[in-house]
Amino acid sequence: MSTQRTKLDKITLDIIENALRNARHEMDAVVFRSAMSPVIREQHDAFPMICTPDGRMVVGQFGSYISGFIKEWKRGIHPGDIFLTSDPYKCQAAISHINDWLVLMPIFRDGELIGWASQFGHTLDIGGPVPGSLPTDATTIYGEGVRIPPVKLFDQGRLNEDVLDLILNNSRTPEMNYFDLMAIVAGCRTAARRVLELCDRFGKETVMEAFEALLDRTYRAMSQLIVKNLPEEPVSFEDYVDDDGRGNGPYKMKLTIWREGDHGYFDWTGTDPQAPGPINFYLSEEMFKMFIGVYLIMVFDPQILFNDGFYPLLHIIIPEGSLLRPKFPAALGCRTHALARLFDVLGGALGRQAPELTTAAGYGTSPYLLYNGYDENGEFFHLMEISFGGIPGRPVDDGLDAHSWWPLFENIPTEYLESYYPLTIEQYGSMIDSGGAGFHRGGNGVIKVYRFEADGEIAIHDDRERSHPWGVLGGLPGAPSSKLLIRKNGERVPLPSKVSCVKVEKGDRLIYVTAGAGGWKDPLDRPPEKVQKDVIRKLVSLEKARRDYGVVLDPKTLEIDHRATESLRAKMRRERGPVPTFTFGPTPEPIGVMAEYYSRKAREETAGAGVGDRRA
Repeated sequence: MSTQRTKLDKITLDIIENALRNARHEMDAVVFRSAMSPVIREQHDAFPMICTPDGRMVVGQFGSYISGFIKEWKRGIHPGDIFLTSDPYKCQAAISHINDWLVLMPIFRDGELIGWASQFGHTLDIGGPVPGSLPTDATTIYGEGVRIPPVKLFDQGRLNEDVLDLILNNSRTPEMNYFDLMAIVAGCRTAARRVLELCDRFGKETVMEAFEALLDRTYRAMSQLIVKNLPEEPVSFEDYVDDDGRGNGPYKMKLTIWREGDHGYFDWTGTDPQAPGPINFYLSEEMFKMFIGVYLIMVFDPQILFNDGFYPLLHIIIPEGSLLRPKFPAALGCRTHALARLFDVLGGALGRQAPELTTAAGYGTSPYLLYNGYDENGEFFHLMEISFGGIPGRPVDDGLDAHSWWPLFENIPTEYLESYYPLTIEQYGSMIDSGGAGFHRGGNGVIKVYRFEADGEIAIHDDRERSHPWGVLGGLPGAPSSKLLIRKNGERVPLPSKVSCVKVEKGDRLIYVTAGAGGWKDPLDRPPEKVQKDVIRKLVSLEKARRDYGVVLDPKTLEIDHRATESLRAKMRRERGPVPTFTFGPTPEPIGVMAEYYSRKAREETAGAGVGDRRA
């Protein structure tokens, strides 16, 4: 029997909050135990949320997108309905490429809509010209795979088998796709069941009131973070995505931020135009608000419940036709490079006001390896693995080595890879010297050596091959990424950071190195004992210890020569001079259409300056 309340007390609110948090994590548990593909089952590339009836996220990860769906959907929403879509252009960029299958489930009680459960996950293959449906040379979204408009997967509880057959018929991995999709559906049903149990326990009105109270609490907490951490005068920061996979680049991402009272403003004007290749990131305003909230909460107050309550405090400007708001039908499959770089740019912009409180730049992308072919039994296999890199040096400590930039992602265990795919992992660890030197060291990237045990094809998605993750307050940049294919006959073939359809044979090896991260503050102030420990742990070489940290170690015993260290550091300080706020590596030289674009801009600016001079 439910207990009706007219006033929500703090204890009840805390109980409901924790129950919703647990339900959100239970959604993940159901999905990860039920899915079949390693990218969801092992790496956890799926994102849940529980929302109010009008679509505001109360708990979850990727923020409001249901309100846009409700506005556009004209064919009724009933108990038992479950919706599916994968088209970013049809759901206001709730998902940002068509490999993500998005499930939305309305929660009804006694015929009344009381909330939503939703989750999306990366689907292994959705058709198109290449296995994995992530061609690095696509020019439109039509060349990437099957786009699913919003459809009813379940209509009042009844599975729409025709729709399911249609989308699975266009996949090279229909069995994995089916189980992944049904796992996501099961996760949403789990959340719905938990919300209804809360209504049974506390009453529907109390639960609805708790939704609003939790949103309001996050609103008030975020308003304080905005006042403390955003400048009143506009400040800008920019960084670059190396290239678009079709020989064009680099692509500048520029962000200007300021606040007016307790409202924050984020303006992407100055970001380069959309790319011919598939690195465009169709960034919805709601998703970017979520990213801002993630950054501010994780850096400054991790105890705040992450939900959509603070969204009215943030105002977003994204120019149409830019890399972050491409026009249909721009290709989107490789958008993770801009997605991850967004956090570096956001951190840099926030760091203009208080660099001692910000982090350096991380590896700034989402490196993929795709491998497909036919095994010794003649069965088709397809692997997609997400790799990691260096996490930036930060005010509280060193950056993490060989770690994910997204906190809940995990690696695929070597045992899993070698059991289910024709692969041998010869090496997997931290890439020595790839982290930028600093008082707090930038994290090292990943080095992973694969030996292919069957003929097939590979594809690589990565970035930071031509640019470096920057350091802050004297911290040095991290090292870039690299890929080297070693044929079984000994031939060494360097591969670009974005490439599809590379033929490999049994016995070929791939050395896959991701970028490190920038260091935080002056490396000449790092205690020599910490540098010594890094050398012993093979995170830093003897050469780098001397070159970047000014620490002299005995090559045999690794004991510190304190007198030589003190002398060397004094000399390095004199020759170096004052440290900059940000230490960037070289900006990549423009290539392809971006060389023409920057050349044209330079001519226009020169002509404009000349006109101004004549008028003066």
